[in-house]
Amino acid sequence: MLNRRGKALWSRIIQLLILLWSVSTVLFLLLRLSGDPALILAGEGATPEIIEAIRIANGFDKPLITQYFVFIRDVINLDFGNSLVNSQPALSFVLQYLPSTLKLTFLAIVFNTIVAIPAGIWLGAKPNQRKRRVLSTIVSVAQGTPSYVIGLVLIQIFAVWLGWLPSIANTGPGAWILPTATLAFALAPNLIRVLAANVEDTTRQDYYRTAKANGANPTELLIKHSLPNALLSATSLLGAQFAFLLSGALITEFIFAWPGLGLILVQSITNLDFPTVQATVFVVACLVFFVNLVMDQVFRLADPRLRKSQL
Repeated sequence: MLNRRGKALWSRIIQLLILLWSVSTVLFLLLRLSGDPALILAGEGATPEIIEAIRIANGFDKPLITQYFVFIRDVINLDFGNSLVNSQPALSFVLQYLPSTLKLTFLAIVFNTIVAIPAGIWLGAKPNQRKRRVLSTIVSVAQGTPSYVIGLVLIQIFAVWLGWLPSIANTGPGAWILPTATLAFALAPNLIRVLAANVEDTTRQDYYRTAKANGANPTELLIKHSLPNALLSATSLLGAQFAFLLSGALITEFIFAWPGLGLILVQSITNLDFPTVQATVFVVACLVFFVNLVMDQVFRLADPRLRKSQL
């Protein structure tokens, strides 16, 4: 008989397998409906005979259901085939760019945390001040601004006008600043709002009022009563933002020519490079799943009420 932890582990494994199968199946069908990669590989002016030879060489001439079962068999073996553009094994090619995406993601989360946590705590702790309304307005405007707009503005100011920072590629620490700031400023408004709302909400709770009536000073009230509850919710949101960055930073990577999974995914879709697209999405899906799993456990450890519940 499996104990509670064993059952939870098997449940997670089954969830991962279902996720990967679903994502792979939907992606397989969508890519096959998007166009004929043989035309891309053959190039302009290719004869019908050359195009047909390319289809046969890559298995595109077979019935769709046959291609699907061959694809699923290969995915189980972690074999996505070779890239149709550079002939490298697709999975190995994608994994070369994974560290760059992880680096950008970690930098953005750290910067986001440094900016958002103090701002959110201050915003929630001073609900009646005029400065709060100013910061709240700035947060609202930032929240409604797309990340690519933020990126283009930062490039125009710091790379074009001032010439302080490079804007292209991962060429060194200086080139990390603008893409990191772009992602962080796109994420910070949500985290600021959540923290501010939770800090402000604690001031209405009975335990907060009791501590205040017993003579606790504002700093003690903030540290002992407001912050623990506010940071608990922030932990959950940070996990969601981390997962979002792994799967949704492709526009920022494309703007800054950052050599990560997002840039590779855009280029592969443009070239109808099916193996590389499938390998990239597979890797991202696994990363997002495991990040959510880790953050779920962190959240349970941080909340005493959940420590004895199932994993």
